[in-house]
Amino acid sequence: MNTTLFRWTRLLLVLSCLSALLSGCGYNAFQTKDEAVKAAWGEVVNQYQRRADLIPNLVNTVKGYATHEQTTLESVTRARAAATSIQVTPETLNNPQAFAKFQQAQGELSSALSRLMAVSENYPQLKADTSFRDLQSQLEGTENRITVARARYIAAVQDYNVSVRSFPTNLTAKMFGYDVRPSFTVENEKAISTAPTVNFGK
Repeated sequence: MNTTLFRWTRLLLVLSCLSALLSGCGYNAFQTKDEAVKAAWGEVVNQYQRRADLIPNLVNTVKGYATHEQTTLESVTRARAAATSIQVTPETLNNPQAFAKFQQAQGELSSALSRLMAVSENYPQLKADTSFRDLQSQLEGTENRITVARARYIAAVQDYNVSVRSFPTNLTAKMFGYDVRPSFTVENEKAISTAPTVNFGK
């Protein structure tokens, strides 16, 4: 009986020491930071999807007034199709090439929307249309939410990546396969910060 009790005590002691060791080397912190990155990424994807869902109605509304802007309308439709065709999963965060592809597609959609909004300025009746103004307001709000979501993701990735690269937590990262996560590029940030402009005034 004493032998059995001794074995259990020793096992508990070993587990306690192991737990303390893992905590001290940053293992538990990596769990928290990893989940924070995934949550922030999920919000980015949700806001991009919200924008994509607004586009068909926006294109149809513009089409009713801007009958001579077929090329611009088609470019928006193509850009949306390209952006939504990319399969986005949590694994995208571990694949810099897939992340860059997603980022490029969303950037191209932003540019196409900017051109559409610029063209819409030439159609006063379109600007006065209630449906268009509602869509414009929703799109503007969504663009703001995208900016906020991206900023939170960038901050979460920065915090995570610092742990991956810093000693001694970098040893834990190597041991458990925590790799540096990709973030949005400076070039893409510039494009996002200036596009699209959707405020037409009243």
